[in-house]
Amino acid sequence: MRLASRLFVGSVVLITVLVALVVALSGARLRRELEASEVAQLGREARLVVAAWTPTTNADSLADAAGAALGRRVTLIDSTGHVIGDSEFDGLALARLQNHAGRPEVIAAREHGIGTSRRASPSRGDEELYVAVRAPHGVARISMSTAQLAAIAARARTDVLLSGLISLGAALLLSAAFARRVSRPIVELRDVARALAEGDLARRPALSAVGEVGELGDAVHRMADQLAARLRALQGEEARLAAVIESLNEGVIAVDARRQVVRLNESGRRLLHITDAVPFSLDRLPRDAVLRHALTAALAGEPIAPVETVIDGRALSLTARPLDGGGAVVALFDLTATRRLEAMRRDFVANVSHELKTPLTVIGGFAETLVTDDLPPAQRAQFAEAIRANAERMRRIVDDLLDLSRIESGGWRPNPVVVDARLAADDVIAAVRRAGRDRGVTFEVQIDPQAATLYADPTAVRQVLTNLVDNAVRYTPVAGTVTVFTRPAPGGGTWLGVRDTGIGIAAEHLPRIFERFYRVDPARSREAGGTGLGLSIVRHLVEAHGGRVEAESTVGRGTTVSALFPAPIVTPS
Repeated sequence: MRLASRLFVGSVVLITVLVALVVALSGARLRRELEASEVAQLGREARLVVAAWTPTTNADSLADAAGAALGRRVTLIDSTGHVIGDSEFDGLALARLQNHAGRPEVIAAREHGIGTSRRASPSRGDEELYVAVRAPHGVARISMSTAQLAAIAARARTDVLLSGLISLGAALLLSAAFARRVSRPIVELRDVARALAEGDLARRPALSAVGEVGELGDAVHRMADQLAARLRALQGEEARLAAVIESLNEGVIAVDARRQVVRLNESGRRLLHITDAVPFSLDRLPRDAVLRHALTAALAGEPIAPVETVIDGRALSLTARPLDGGGAVVALFDLTATRRLEAMRRDFVANVSHELKTPLTVIGGFAETLVTDDLPPAQRAQFAEAIRANAERMRRIVDDLLDLSRIESGGWRPNPVVVDARLAADDVIAAVRRAGRDRGVTFEVQIDPQAATLYADPTAVRQVLTNLVDNAVRYTPVAGTVTVFTRPAPGGGTWLGVRDTGIGIAAEHLPRIFERFYRVDPARSREAGGTGLGLSIVRHLVEAHGGRVEAESTVGRGTTVSALFPAPIVTPS
């Protein structure tokens, strides 16, 4: 039931009970007041009769005259209790009336001067109200029927009841208006509170009331403002926290006490290859023993110090911490690049040591041999040439290492200008033409008219071409062909490349040929005189220009290595 209905019904019940009580109480009180008033009136009338009752007066005539004048029943009783006069009985009927000496009102009148009684009249058959007053010659009694009092009381009750009903109707109208007025602001406050609970923090109470309801409305208004402010603060904090977590390179996994993953940042998704939307079950995570053990221990309240594991080929450092109230958080740090760099560093140190050890061994051995004086001049010259060749090889390795270090450390910056591709190709081919002629290699230059120039550092272009052409000549058999070419890049820029008809490179080696000291066939490479650093230098020079290198090869049919030099960036004036 609505508040207004409850208030209205309560008011109806209360007012109805009050009206009923007023009617009942007023009727009883009115009857008593009427009876008391009539008793007093009857007493005064009886005293008038006593005053007129003398020894010489005919009692029955006096009773008849007084009864006619007063409109009452008047009875005169002598000292022995016999009725000697009655306004309603005469003659023989009067003589047959009972002795009244034992009547309560007569007894009281004789003892106290006045007496009253209400009882059924034996002679008239109805209830009568009697008042008796002591007289010198006996007792004068006046009576009246109580039906008259009842009629007066009934009319009074009717009037009171009618007035009560009219008052009840007016009170009901007022109660209905009051109930609506009281319930309307409370209903509005209820609707506003319900909207606030459902998240609509823009709702505000529009009521303007006085008293406690108005104070309640003001309190709800302030509460809504505070809730909105706190929610905005929490949302801002949540947004900042989410942004921080998403910007981390480390993967973050949050698990609640029900073993549900409730937060997983982008780095974590990338490291674990997960695309499911949170929340999802813990069982959807990779089934790695180290990861599962760390999560189980953290959920049990035990923190896990950083441990390493390998998931999907990635080396990960894993840390787990329990959360207050249940749950755990796991942090994943990708160590793959670090471990790869460490492996490359170890390989680099080993390769450099190996590359330098061989010529040093040759130089040391021949130098010890040259110390003796019994060598023939021709053999001595041969040994000296071997020492010179290996020293030159060491110099080239050191020079290439210095160039590579300078490029990688940023000590060298390209100074790009427009370079004529054909002139650069002709210069490089002229420098190696003799070596190519000795091997029977033919050189070709194929310059695309739409890619006749490139925007690059001229020295870098010549070094790139020199390394590529030198490699192509070294691994191209007799009667092979080495071609320098260009082609336009679809997105702008120029591809500069070298294509040969040499021995080719197996597919499994292609991804690593630009690493330092990486050789497809180490023995053949050393015999050909390479340092193992040329393609690595090419890659770093091209990347310093913002470009990239690509390699294509088929075993037995040749290799193509291309370098993209981007177009210059035009700044609007």
